[in-house]
Amino acid sequence: MDEDNKMESDQPPKKTPLNKYALACALLASTNSILLGYDIGVMSGAVLFIKDNMNISSSQVEILVGSLNVCSLIGALASGKTSDMIGRRYTIILSATTFLIGSILMGFAPSYPFLMAGRVVAGIGVGYSLMIAPVYTAEVSPAMTRGLLTSLPEIFITVGILLGYIFNYALAALPHHINWRLMLGLAALPAIAIAYGVLQMPESPRWLIMKGNIEEAKRVLRKTSDNNEEVDLRLEEIIKAAGSTTNWKGQGIWKELLKPTKPLRRILLAAIGINFFMQASGNDAVVYYTPSVFKAAGIHNRKGLIAVTIMMGMAKTFFCILSALFLDNFGRRPMLLLGTIGMAVSLAGLGLGSMYLHNVDYKPPWAIALCVVAVCADVSFFSIGLGPITWVYSSEIFPIRLRAQGTSLAVSVNRLVSGAVAMTFLTISNKITFAGTFFLLCGVMVVATIFFYFLLPETKGKTLEEIMEIFEDKKEEMIER
Repeated sequence: MDEDNKMESDQPPKKTPLNKYALACALLASTNSILLGYDIGVMSGAVLFIKDNMNISSSQVEILVGSLNVCSLIGALASGKTSDMIGRRYTIILSATTFLIGSILMGFAPSYPFLMAGRVVAGIGVGYSLMIAPVYTAEVSPAMTRGLLTSLPEIFITVGILLGYIFNYALAALPHHINWRLMLGLAALPAIAIAYGVLQMPESPRWLIMKGNIEEAKRVLRKTSDNNEEVDLRLEEIIKAAGSTTNWKGQGIWKELLKPTKPLRRILLAAIGINFFMQASGNDAVVYYTPSVFKAAGIHNRKGLIAVTIMMGMAKTFFCILSALFLDNFGRRPMLLLGTIGMAVSLAGLGLGSMYLHNVDYKPPWAIALCVVAVCADVSFFSIGLGPITWVYSSEIFPIRLRAQGTSLAVSVNRLVSGAVAMTFLTISNKITFAGTFFLLCGVMVVATIFFYFLLPETKGKTLEEIMEIFEDKKEEMIER
């Protein structure tokens, strides 16, 4: 008998099956992220034609590109309270509707101020989307597959970026007063489909419990769990974590966030830190201004510039999917550290290549190739680490009552830094060259690696209710080594 037990214990644990209903919910919630990705990708090519067609300056280009990120701060700050009041599902619909209006305004913009107005509206929708998609997905997902499912918003952002590059390439040959309008305005079509699709999915069971709707929450948990035992266990944990709340609307949360306990302070440091470094990495700016970077490297043909960005988008998409598939096996920390170290090395290589090309008149193919490979490597390592894991981590570490508004605070920092980087990238690069900017970003990634190593505990395989215990005690907070 002992021998039989020993043989059973030697068997590898069974792989947790992916719940199809939870997957469907996560897919529907994450499709909203395609709109943000499409805007990032398509704007990188559209600004080339907008600049010529509207005769605007480089500073106006920076403001146009970065304004979406700055204005998304409004949506990010409002999204937590909104989702606590009207629910996660209707907040996703609100996000898609806002982006739809912004896309129409940009597509029909007769002037630069009108274009900026559309950008502001779209930015607010983006802010809502960035917070609510991972929060909803984290609250619906079973613990053992939460990493994969909560990575889906970043995968959809990456797919959207690739689609933006492809539409840039496909529409580039049209007249300059038409092509960029189509590039920006086409985002309105998927926004309509997304808003309709989200109506078909259920509300978050954790939000339902916070509103006192236990029976409806149990019905959703039955569909997103593998058996009745798991349903009862998840329901009991959520009710215990939620406390006695009925018809709760998120009141009093900001007071707790601004005067945090020691465990909550550690959570805030981790969530805000990972969101800060995600954007301080300069990835969004590199994606937005890739044509400018490659142009400085010696690639001058516009179709050629956009073709190279498509190659970069394909690499980014592939590695983002790869990261999502392995995130629940290897854990958040190893993938995050691999990503930041890889970005530091890639940015150093990009800096060296750019520095060489800046100082010579003849642009040798090997130096151009080094820059292209380094940019592709940089965005690929971002897609392995910071890209998907930021959304997973910041949406799963907050306690249930604080999750929506706590995540909204962290995402607000994300948007603020993203806007600051996007709106100053060209100006800083003009002052210290592209090479200097890339070396600076390399240093930021070195600091990020140290921060993540010492301050971010592993959360793989734990329920949302168990994760809080990691931050409760300093001894248990430290990393699983």
